[in-house]
Amino acid sequence: QVQLVESGGGLVQAGGSLRLSCAASGRTFSSYAMGWFRQAPGKEREFVAAISKSGARTYYADSVKGRFTISRDNAKNTVSLQMNSLKPEDTAVYYCAADRKYSDYVSPETVEYDYWGQGTQVTVSS
Repeated sequence: QVQLVESGGGLVQAGGSLRLSCAASGRTFSSYAMGWFRQAPGKEREFVAAISKSGARTYYADSVKGRFTISRDNAKNTVSLQMNSLKPEDTAVYYCAADRKYSDYVSPETVEYDYWGQGTQVTVSS
């Protein structure tokens, strides 16, 4: 089991940057692929980015590819999302999620993730 706490959200103008962090508890952090998802009001939760257990593999939604970077530090039990060139359509609550894996793969599927943080608000103004 792992507990996740996101931080780093805030208000930024279009074109700006934010870095989100997710702190995980538990001794088995390295057994989980990690993902970032987001949800805007009235919208379904959508995949943003994911990283494999080892950090060797990453996967991004087309909407953020080239702008966002996911990373993890298994020694510190953290996963981060660096968001650059932010757009108003990036506005959402961002969630960190953990997906227990037995190989070094990642998934964009919400239903495959076992644990979720409470979310952090990102607002991008124009």
